[in-house]
Amino acid sequence: MTHPAKILKENKRFAEKKLGQNFLVDPSSARMIVQAAGIEPEDTILEIGAGLGALTIEAARKAKNVIAVEKDSTLVPILKKEIEAAGADNIEVIRADVLTLDIEKLAGSKELVIMGNLPYNISSQVLFMLVENRRSVKRAVLMFQKELAERITAQPGEADYSRLSAVMNYCGETEKTADLKPDLFFPKPEVSSRVVRISFFPQKVSREKEALLFRIIKAAFSKRRKTLRNSLAGPELNIDKHQAEKWLTDSGISPERRAQTVTAREFAALLHNFSDI
Repeated sequence: MTHPAKILKENKRFAEKKLGQNFLVDPSSARMIVQAAGIEPEDTILEIGAGLGALTIEAARKAKNVIAVEKDSTLVPILKKEIEAAGADNIEVIRADVLTLDIEKLAGSKELVIMGNLPYNISSQVLFMLVENRRSVKRAVLMFQKELAERITAQPGEADYSRLSAVMNYCGETEKTADLKPDLFFPKPEVSSRVVRISFFPQKVSREKEALLFRIIKAAFSKRRKTLRNSLAGPELNIDKHQAEKWLTDSGISPERRAQTVTAREFAALLHNFSDI
């Protein structure tokens, strides 16, 4: 792997801070991330934020083909040049903002394996986008800011358990793969990174019902220090405290509990009983 600083200098380019560009410099870390993805020979990889190709080229050695998405138009020709130099002929480079991609269309009849060193400023948005499109996603191995990764993998009762944690616990199994220090990137970010592997569960309800479930979770965490009776009452779900208490009781959940103790299974029970309040 050629050092990103050398590639950028040769092409008279600089890392764009506003785009969250921190390029991986360590070949062994790239191999580790690809290994964690469990790529099989027939897999199609969708890489988010291909950058200078550190993961792209490594993944192409394992997969049938790679769709490499890069938002920065000035990086695309450099990326293509790096791919050509590596002799990889199973990579399609797409210049696009990942948040505008039609994941289902790209997947077609297949399930995609998602990989990426995500820009920290859009990590949560990308994650929710993948949740919404998980019927087309087999699994994802993604790099996040460590603080966000801790929220993604947190379990009920833990300090970092949040709205995002509850959504991810409902939608899939998350696990920490590795931590990467700032000096493994160029330029060095101010924080450490963590690689998280996400194995998505099949979607159990319609998209409309799932959207309602996510509203329930959002309402529950809207007032973290208050009881569920109080946090669920309000404009998000358009119910009062009496209705919230009955709903919780019918679902086998004490109205005195707080959102950070509620499991994904219990949130699903609330969804099941929502129409009865």
